[in-house]
Amino acid sequence: MDDRTLRLALERHWSASDASDFESEHEIYHDDAVLEYPQSGERIRGRRNIQASRFLQPNKKRFAVRRMIGSGNLWITEFVLAYDGIPSYAVSIMEFRDGRVAHETQYFADPFEPGPSRAHLVEHMG
Repeated sequence: MDDRTLRLALERHWSASDASDFESEHEIYHDDAVLEYPQSGERIRGRRNIQASRFLQPNKKRFAVRRMIGSGNLWITEFVLAYDGIPSYAVSIMEFRDGRVAHETQYFADPFEPGPSRAHLVEHMG
């Protein structure tokens, strides 16, 4: 698949994620895909298990993509994932095989207050 086709597939994936369309959200994954969450030490094997783990999540989720960058078989998406309105900044690293995700790693970071020692050096990103 070319980069434009993969970008469109990712846009559909994140749009379906935001809409809680669990069937469409997981079309992008290979049946034997692996999803890893390094911060919690979890690894989920198989598209159906990945889908089930997300379906069982009790919180209301919203996704706002900030940036997607990639080429060939490696794509990175920066997004804000809000659980019940509480934002968490996230990065998804997706490795593709034959046009579908074979491996994904997601990292999460909670917002924090800016450090006063650098206040004169920064601009607020809003």
